[in-house]
Amino acid sequence: MTQAHQASKPSSDSVTLGSPTKGAHVWRGPDMATRQNEWLHVLTDVELADLKAAVAKVEARGLEILDISRDDFDLPVLGQTLAKMRRDLLKGRGFAVLRGVPVSHYDRRAAAIAIWGLGHHLGDDAVSQNGKGHVLGHVKDIGHDYAAPMSRGYQTSARLPYHTDYTDLAALLCLKSAKSGGLSSIVSSGAIFNELCETRPDLAEALTQKFYRTRWGEVGSDKPPYISVPVFNLHGGDAESAPGVATTYVRSAIRKAQLLPKTPRLSELQIEAMDAFDALAEDPSFHIDMDFQPGDLQVVNNHWTLHSRTSYEDHDDAKEKRHLMRLWLACSDGPPFPPAMTKEFEGLTNNGRPNGIHIPGVPFNAPLEAS
Repeated sequence: MTQAHQASKPSSDSVTLGSPTKGAHVWRGPDMATRQNEWLHVLTDVELADLKAAVAKVEARGLEILDISRDDFDLPVLGQTLAKMRRDLLKGRGFAVLRGVPVSHYDRRAAAIAIWGLGHHLGDDAVSQNGKGHVLGHVKDIGHDYAAPMSRGYQTSARLPYHTDYTDLAALLCLKSAKSGGLSSIVSSGAIFNELCETRPDLAEALTQKFYRTRWGEVGSDKPPYISVPVFNLHGGDAESAPGVATTYVRSAIRKAQLLPKTPRLSELQIEAMDAFDALAEDPSFHIDMDFQPGDLQVVNNHWTLHSRTSYEDHDDAKEKRHLMRLWLACSDGPPFPPAMTKEFEGLTNNGRPNGIHIPGVPFNAPLEAS
């Protein structure tokens, strides 16, 4: 029997569905493709020397990955570029790419030091990405079946639909690219919100209702196997993005939650709303495609930007297989978000930001290999 969910009621300081969200984070892909110089920064020789010196200094000190702080990773010149990137990520368009990290000259530990140090200039805290406490993640096909209820898409070579992650910023450093495929695509969730409000306000409203998602078995013993949170979370915004909408969406997790026996059922309108959401994200007039090159560091603001990946064919040589390192970063100066985004998730960091997938009692760790 289908169980419909009541639309969540916005608080008095929230915006209504009739108000478009505004700001630099509302964009269309074809326009962004012509403005690559605004969001793609190629490391200069001076910045590259900065990065190499910082990595070498950390290696000479023998610091463990988890012990490396921003102060340990001094970047006198590159730090200024990263500060601008951070502003663009949190107050501007919501995505950026840094090109030229010398991963071909790094072993695995040096590459981990590089992304960790760069990440701590772009964000404040690295949060756990799974139930194992991994604060340094690996996006690599390790043979999992994407269709399995407990499988995470990043552990497969399958196409990943547009989604967000459970943190303020997601950073991906490409170590090795695929033999073919594996194209990265991103889309502005604000542009999707505005389009649905204008053309199908009933579907936009449906996406403000609760959607149930699986936790992939990554839960504490006192928690249900699923979470519930709206796709579109309306809030009052701020001076730079008002009115505001924070988006959180993982359709594969919603679909897999429906396989759990006690999960409330989706309504037909909710399913239609997700279909419309996905169709807009897939529309070439909305998204932008990127080809990951080794040494590319892509960073997205999860509240405003959804990301996707095409399926890919990998190399036969295990040493050449597609491999991205990943950080989930919490930012103390991140954009406004409603309580529902953390109350049903894994709580808050010390700075009051979304805390990733955190299970009490599981220690943080930074593995150098995919698992």
